[in-house]
Amino acid sequence: MLFNSFDFLIFLPLVTLLFFLLPNKFRVYFLLVASCVFYCYFIPIYLLLLLFIILIDYYVGLKIEKHTDHKKKWLLISIFANVGILAVFKYFNFFITNFNDVFGTSASMLKIILPIGLSFHTFQAMAYTIEVYRGTVKAEKDLSVYALYVLFYPQLVAGPIERPQHLLPQLHKKQYFSAQNLLDGLRLIVWGYFKKLVIADNLSLIVDMVYKSPLQYQWYIVMLTIFLFSIQIYCDFSGYTDIARGAAKILGFDLMINFNRPLLATSIRNFWQRWHISLSSWFRDYVYVPLGGNKKGLPNQISLIFLVFIVSGLWHGAGWNFIIWGVIHAFFLIITFILSKRFFSTPNKVNPFYNFIKILAVNFIVAYAFVFFRNTSLLNASNIILQSIHFPNSSFNSTQLISSIPILGNYTLVMLLLFVLFLFVNEAILDPSLFKMNKYPILDSIWFAFIFIAIIFWGVFTKESFIYFQF
Repeated sequence: MLFNSFDFLIFLPLVTLLFFLLPNKFRVYFLLVASCVFYCYFIPIYLLLLLFIILIDYYVGLKIEKHTDHKKKWLLISIFANVGILAVFKYFNFFITNFNDVFGTSASMLKIILPIGLSFHTFQAMAYTIEVYRGTVKAEKDLSVYALYVLFYPQLVAGPIERPQHLLPQLHKKQYFSAQNLLDGLRLIVWGYFKKLVIADNLSLIVDMVYKSPLQYQWYIVMLTIFLFSIQIYCDFSGYTDIARGAAKILGFDLMINFNRPLLATSIRNFWQRWHISLSSWFRDYVYVPLGGNKKGLPNQISLIFLVFIVSGLWHGAGWNFIIWGVIHAFFLIITFILSKRFFSTPNKVNPFYNFIKILAVNFIVAYAFVFFRNTSLLNASNIILQSIHFPNSSFNSTQLISSIPILGNYTLVMLLLFVLFLFVNEAILDPSLFKMNKYPILDSIWFAFIFIAIIFWGVFTKESFIYFQF
């Protein structure tokens, strides 16, 4: 079920109402059933795959806690099962295609569709067995609670990737209806819809048009589009996260903050401390640090950074374009580590202009790396980048810029850019956890009303899928 669908606008209040009307002992079962219904809106048969993973990891968790002498064996069983399923559905055809290209064979590929959100709940499931293995959490005895930990509908499809020590205790706790939770949750949902429907989906109309035929446009249009896609994917993904956190908040559950103003990052390292935090921290805690991290010298550190970002690229998609995207980030992150003490330290409160230059540089790198993220065709990605810097023989024409972009609904590119400016102002001054003005309730109410009106009049209501659903 898409968050930006009419079905969800019925599903959310109905599930919330029934959740609080039911006795506490039935709520876990109810949420579990509701989450299964939510997922079945996509490809129902794949729910069986999720239940299979759940049963394996639930059983493994109990075995790890009971048989401490053989707990590594049980952990490996869990990892093999999760990674194995992910490899078959997401990477098998990619490796077969490359094998055929290299060796000239014609091995058959699987005719399967990638289950929605497989990468997300696979990583969340592995986090559970790893933490049980480490002894930081107890194995969950209640199968229904553990199943809900994996299937909890707000973050089932695109995260955030929760840790067991954060979410499992909340699933055992009795939740009470709170007017403050309702208000805070609605604020997050409305803000998420604004980012998705008003900004991301409108920007997609421009981005899709230019990316489809980049050679038809002047360099400044292509360059602008490259930066617009960076904003689009941020608003699309963080918008989903805000809606997810808001839906959970209304029920009384707190999901982790997955984005913390990444557009204001002052280095690539700082960007990954702010962007998709649940994934970057997952790789840090379960891959980078266990393999030595910063403790074995710079050569090992550089090797691990490349490893993590290559795997991160593949996590996002089975394609060379995602690998290149990961390598670009790895390269600049290594530069950041080498020069961190001199150039890429924490923001300089004394020299805001210097910070502004660093923010521009980071956004430039991130935006151009996203060109490969979006394009499965390396040729098309190269054409976009080359066209964006092909300016020696062309002159800037503001009239041509505006006329080259189609009118979106009832407003022009200028109106859309004003909404983007509004986004940046909000990112800079508001509380990142709930996006509200704690000290100014009247201004907060005006902000809330403005966002709601913007969604009604300028939102795109064509049920555009979220970009990260493909992962």
